[in-house]
Amino acid sequence: MEHANPLGEEKISRLIMKFSVPAIVGMMVNALYNIVDRIYIGNTPGLGQTGLAGITISFPLMLIPLAIGVLFGIGGATLFSIRLGEKNKEEAQNCLGNAFLMLMIIGTLYMVAGQVFLRPVLVFFGASETILPYAVEYMRFIFLGVPFQIMSMGLNNFMRADGSPKLAMITMFMGAGTNIVLDPLFILVFHMGMAGAAIATSISQVISFIWVLSYFLGKKSKNKLRAVYLKPNARLIARITSLGLPNFFIQLIGSLLNSILNKSLSIYGGDIAVSSMGIINSLQTLMFMPIIGLNQGIQPIISFNFGAEKFDRVKKTALNGIVAASAISFTGFLIIRLFPTALISMFNRDAQLVEYTRYALLAWTMAMPFVGFQVIGANFFQAIGKPASALFLTMTRQAILLIPSLLVFPLFWGIKGLLHAAPFSDILSTVLTGIWFFAGIRELARLNTHVSPLASEAFEPPV
Repeated sequence: MEHANPLGEEKISRLIMKFSVPAIVGMMVNALYNIVDRIYIGNTPGLGQTGLAGITISFPLMLIPLAIGVLFGIGGATLFSIRLGEKNKEEAQNCLGNAFLMLMIIGTLYMVAGQVFLRPVLVFFGASETILPYAVEYMRFIFLGVPFQIMSMGLNNFMRADGSPKLAMITMFMGAGTNIVLDPLFILVFHMGMAGAAIATSISQVISFIWVLSYFLGKKSKNKLRAVYLKPNARLIARITSLGLPNFFIQLIGSLLNSILNKSLSIYGGDIAVSSMGIINSLQTLMFMPIIGLNQGIQPIISFNFGAEKFDRVKKTALNGIVAASAISFTGFLIIRLFPTALISMFNRDAQLVEYTRYALLAWTMAMPFVGFQVIGANFFQAIGKPASALFLTMTRQAILLIPSLLVFPLFWGIKGLLHAAPFSDILSTVLTGIWFFAGIRELARLNTHVSPLASEAFEPPV
C-alpha cells in the first residue's frame, strides 16, 4: 500500500519549519558567495573601495545566472511538485530531465557570450576607467564557473521538492563553505587579488554541482535523473518556462535595475556612490535571503496541495508564510536601524565611505517591513501554477514602479531622490499585491466547493 505524502497530511506549521528552515539557512549561506568576496576585497590593501566598486559594477552580470537557474529550477520544481501531487511520477521525472537539459545548455551559452562580450558590457553598465580593470579581472574567472552555478542552483530546487530539504541545504553549505575557506587563501596568501576571489567562487560552485548531481544519480533520491528523461519535450519545456518566468524576471529585472542604478549612482555620486551601493546590496541580500528561503520552502507545500485539491491547506500555508516573512523583514529593518555603522564597517572602514553609506542604507531600506508580504503574496500565484499573476505582481516592485522612479526622481532631487525610489516602490507594490492576493484567497474558497482546479482555467483574480 502506498504511503500518503506528508506534504498533504502533516501539520502545516511543522511542514513549513521542515522545508523552510533548511532553505533559509541554505540561502543565507549561499548569499555569502558574493558577500564574502566583498568583505575580503573591501578590506584588502590595494583593492578597498575600487575593488568593491568593481564587483558592484559586475553585479548585473552575476544576476543573470541566478535568473537562468530559477527559470528552469523553480519553474521545473513547481511543475514537478504538482505532478507528484497528481501521482504522475513519470511526468515528474520528465520535468526533472528536461529542466536539467535546459540548465546545462543555456548555462554554457551564457558562459561563452560572457567571455566574448565582457569589456563592452561592463562599460555599458557604467564601469569607469578606474573600475574597469578590476571588474574584468574578477568576471573572467567568475564566468568559468557559471554553468556549474546554474545547474547546481536549478537542481537544488528539485532536491527540495523531492523531499530532501536538509540535503539541499548541505549543497549550499558545501559551496559557500568552500568559498569562505578559499577566499583568504587565494586573496591574502597567494596575493591573487580580484582573480583570486573569483577563482575561489568558481571552484566552490563546481563542488556544489557535483554534490547535487550525485544525489539525483544515486540511491537517496526518490525521483531519478536518467538519460531517458533528457530527451527534449517542447510541451514540458514551455510549461516549465512559463512557471519559472516570475522568478526569472525578478532576477533579470534585478540585473537591469542594478545596471540603471549603477549608471545613475556614477552620474550623481561618483565612484564612492557605486562602492556604497555594493555594501547596501550585500546587507540587503543578507536581510532578504531568509524571505527567499521561506518562499522556496512553502512552494512545494502549496503546489502539492493545490495539485491534490486540498485548498484549505493551500490557504493556511500561504497565510502562515506571510506572517513569517513579515516578521523576518521587520527584524531586518530593526537590525539595520540599530546597527548601521557596525554593519557597514564589515566591508570597509574608510570614514567618508561609512558616513555616505549610512545615510544611503537608511533611506534605501525605509520600507523594508513591507517586503516580506509582497514577496510571498506575489509568489503564491506561481506556486499554484498561475505565472501571469505572479509575474505582474513581481514586476510592479522591481520594474513598473522602481525603474521609472530611479530615472525620474534624481532629475528633481538628485542622489536623495534616487535613494528614496526604493521605499516608494516597496509601499505601492505591497498595496497592489494585497488587493490581488486576498482576491485570490477568496477564489480558493470558491474552488474548494466547486470543480477541480486543474480542470478549470478560471482561477485568475481580477486586476
